[in-house]
Amino acid sequence: MIVLEKRPQPSRAWSLATPVLAVVATMVFGGLLFALLGKNPVEAIRTIFWDPLFGEFAFYYRPQLLVKGAPLVLIAIGLSLGFKAGIWNIGAEGQYIMGAICGAAVGLAFYPLDAWYVFPLMVLGGALGGWAWAMIPGILKVRFGTNEILVSLMLVYVAEQLLASMSLGLLKNPEGFGFPGSRNLNDYPSASSWISQDLGMHWGVVAAFIAVIFAYVLLNRHMAGFHIRLTGDAPRAARFAGVHPGRLILFCLGISGALAGLAGLFEVAGPAGQITIDFNTGYGFTAIIVAFLGRLHPVGILLAGGLMALTYIGGEAAQSQMALPAAAIQVFQGMLLFFLLALDLLTNYRLRLKTREVA
Repeated sequence: MIVLEKRPQPSRAWSLATPVLAVVATMVFGGLLFALLGKNPVEAIRTIFWDPLFGEFAFYYRPQLLVKGAPLVLIAIGLSLGFKAGIWNIGAEGQYIMGAICGAAVGLAFYPLDAWYVFPLMVLGGALGGWAWAMIPGILKVRFGTNEILVSLMLVYVAEQLLASMSLGLLKNPEGFGFPGSRNLNDYPSASSWISQDLGMHWGVVAAFIAVIFAYVLLNRHMAGFHIRLTGDAPRAARFAGVHPGRLILFCLGISGALAGLAGLFEVAGPAGQITIDFNTGYGFTAIIVAFLGRLHPVGILLAGGLMALTYIGGEAAQSQMALPAAAIQVFQGMLLFFLLALDLLTNYRLRLKTREVA
């Protein structure tokens, strides 16, 4: 019979190979899913992974990769810091929403003033909004020992209700003829995050690259990064080394919330343009896949964010060109995390054939 045997040490080869194998397995089983739906699986996979980069309309799709990838990388970088320390923030979607609400509120408060300091204040408001929302599960965990997974996740639904309330209430466009939603920030130059719409560049893309560099330096060149890695690998040793668990929890959740809030701000001030009831698109949950697909490494997360952005752009193309249902694309993206977690088991365990003992 086949048994799992724990490895003396985690396999570095399997650790590096797992993301690649997970992508291949997703393509294979995703192709089977598309075949069951009556679509050509080879054509579907080509439309998702090849056409946005090298197809006939690649000139249109390529800039969109930066737009889609930037918020995923920003949020995943913040999540990875906590995950490395064993702090599980699953509510980045709520922090993303609150960052968008707070940042947009700051910009709309200055409307129609045209001043250079409006957008920096919006950035500050977005970061503080996400940070404050992340501090709720952080403080509850430190003070009362609550589970940060459940608290952060439940706060997502609270944030969604606040989003609906703001779209219909305080931030509603007074000149919108009664329709829900705020003013369009792209029509307000001081509050727009776009650098160049033709190139798909906005300040969120710049922030994503800065976040990758910051996380790499923090984890590899700073004592705080050492404490994060030590806490995740050996919690008891971390206590003996003088690591304060409560401070580390607040630090990791705070950074994670601030980056998620920034992602929300850059999205509402750029591609989305306004606060609406359906503003959130699941970036906070998808970023969890990106973080693990990138092996919680800043450079890996950058590459994984590009890959996930490719599935978004290619998935939209497959929906329009091949009439694939949106749910099938979401299942396809979910397969990526499923296979990643399943194959990751082989990093710490090996499969062994063992003869069954005869009584």
